[in-house]
Amino acid sequence: MTLLELEGVHTYYGESHILQGVDLAVEDGEIVALLGRNGVGKTTTLRSILQLTPPRTGIVRFEGEDITGAPTHDVAAGGIGWVPEERRMFGYLTVEENLRVAVAPDDDFEAMREYAFSLFPDLERFREKEARNLSGGQQQMVAIARGMVGDNDLLLVDEPSEGLAPQIVEQVVEALREASAETTMVLVEQNFPLAMDLADRFYLLDHGTVVESGSTEGVTANDETIRRYLSA
Repeated sequence: MTLLELEGVHTYYGESHILQGVDLAVEDGEIVALLGRNGVGKTTTLRSILQLTPPRTGIVRFEGEDITGAPTHDVAAGGIGWVPEERRMFGYLTVEENLRVAVAPDDDFEAMREYAFSLFPDLERFREKEARNLSGGQQQMVAIARGMVGDNDLLLVDEPSEGLAPQIVEQVVEALREASAETTMVLVEQNFPLAMDLADRFYLLDHGTVVESGSTEGVTANDETIRRYLSA
């Protein structure tokens, strides 16, 4: 089943034309990676899905419904979660409180919290610590866990490994892999080997358009097209 579909999406920041006719589809249960150099429109694609930066033209469908122009809080309530690149912790809230705000009042917070702690055992040790006092890696764990406990059908993950020590990256990758058994994901990731290891399919963007797409199986950084569009 196609969970997410973008059709002819054009998105602007003011007069700057960022996405120039993006078409992509994400099937239920997949991890799909968005690849490309900095500034080609990867994060804008995520923002367009969430309607944080609504497309000026084109259509975004989620679970078959046109959500283009819908309020972002309605899009989020409909089952799309976001792990932003900047993490965006509630700095003066504890780890547990950061998780709690992502869970709907009618959902079982205790079960969701234990799920998050099973993905990131380190967070249980810091559950009463304010997020502002965590390391960058620990904050990233909270950001991802917060997206997981929201009971979302689709999770948009922006640069999960950026600035993290290799040991923390391994934990993040394993948590995303485990969570992907229950949650479809769109992943923006500059670490090409990591993206290829995690994702089932990829879309390669350049200047706001999709220039290549396909299965990640057998794709390497030595591929001529990949090299052309990812090299500085």
